[in-house]
Amino acid sequence: MGIEIQIPDIGDFKDIPIIEIHVKEGDTIGPDDPLVSLESDKATMDVPSPSAGVVEKILVKLGDKVSEGSPLLVFKGEGAKGDTAAAEKAADAPAGADGAALLTQQEPAPKSSPAQGAAPSPAPAAPAGNIPDFSQVHASPGVRRLARELGIDLTAIKGTGEKGRVTKEDVKGHLTRSAAPAPGASGTAAFAGSGMGIPEIPAVDFSKFGPTETRPLSRIKKISGAHLHRSWLNVPLVTHQDESDITETDAYRKELDNQGKELKDKGYRVTLLAFLIKAAVSALRKHPEFNASLNPEKDALILKQYYNIGVAVDTPDGLVVPVIKDADRKGIIEISRDLGAISAKARDGKLSAADMQGATFSISSLGGIGGTSFTPLVNAPEVAILGVARSKMSPVWNGTEFKPRLIVPLSLSYDHRVIDGALAARFARHLAHVLEDVRRLVV
Repeated sequence: MGIEIQIPDIGDFKDIPIIEIHVKEGDTIGPDDPLVSLESDKATMDVPSPSAGVVEKILVKLGDKVSEGSPLLVFKGEGAKGDTAAAEKAADAPAGADGAALLTQQEPAPKSSPAQGAAPSPAPAAPAGNIPDFSQVHASPGVRRLARELGIDLTAIKGTGEKGRVTKEDVKGHLTRSAAPAPGASGTAAFAGSGMGIPEIPAVDFSKFGPTETRPLSRIKKISGAHLHRSWLNVPLVTHQDESDITETDAYRKELDNQGKELKDKGYRVTLLAFLIKAAVSALRKHPEFNASLNPEKDALILKQYYNIGVAVDTPDGLVVPVIKDADRKGIIEISRDLGAISAKARDGKLSAADMQGATFSISSLGGIGGTSFTPLVNAPEVAILGVARSKMSPVWNGTEFKPRLIVPLSLSYDHRVIDGALAARFARHLAHVLEDVRRLVV
């Protein structure tokens, strides 16, 4: 009689899609051989075999969504004789920093240059019918993932590795050949017709020109790189610039911040960011298209009836985006306290997966560093993000004379498939208008 293998502990993640099945019924496999690959919003995870055995029955299919304890397959043979201890050992695999059991974290997609404001957040699961089945191809999970993200059919590639294994170099070589222009055709036209991904930047041996040092990317940057790249390639991005006169609001902020020593003793301050969050909620209520996501078919908007604001936080290892939940139900002081708590957790590397999930809109503030404006990347599947640069005193004409006023620059990036320029301008103007007078924040 066989033993049922289940999904082990994967932290707080639930309903994670199966993107690859590495075995088939009748296969003989060894301990720790990958059975299936799951794809969360942070990484790809391989579920390993708890022991040696023969696959009697597969209980899942590509695209199925699974959680801890979901039935996966049935073993038979010697390796299946009550080997529950091994299964329990696999289930007790150490959790990664994001709370998930990252049993095998695959290499991320080619990384684009990081841009302020865009960081990992939950991506919509692809429909089951859109996940290519490479389970019969002799290739590693990392190579299969690369092929899926570049839109390459692995079954059409002849492997040059041991025993015909398809390697990463095979995939890149296939991409280069597919992108090469045909004789007499322009490079642009030939590439456009290939239907493939973007060719890799050629490798350069920089040591030929002088001394070099190789410094590995932090784990956060490795994970966020694929998300940034995916957002850049998939979202038609436009950035709208505006500014807000926060002279009166900042005066009130200073009053709150100077109320007492107890605020600082508890580890938080009242900053402009708390007011920006409240102003953003007001604008999201006024223009619900910004508090939405495209459905997987890209033919409808999913309008969200809750207001969770992601806040980009700079850490020594890279940018993370924890989330202020239910920001519409909180006041300035409560939001300030939440900001202090999540910022401390982010700097200490103690953010959980739940702390970084569920955002409907994001804010990236560089006011404490500098700059006059920038273009934040939309944190897909969100459809907009607000960038804030450093405020400065500027002379403003009031009809009779110039007066010094504190002005903050605002940069609103948005997905042009969902939002047009006029709507973006109205959203930014409403946000700026509310931010200029604290009395409007409570209306």
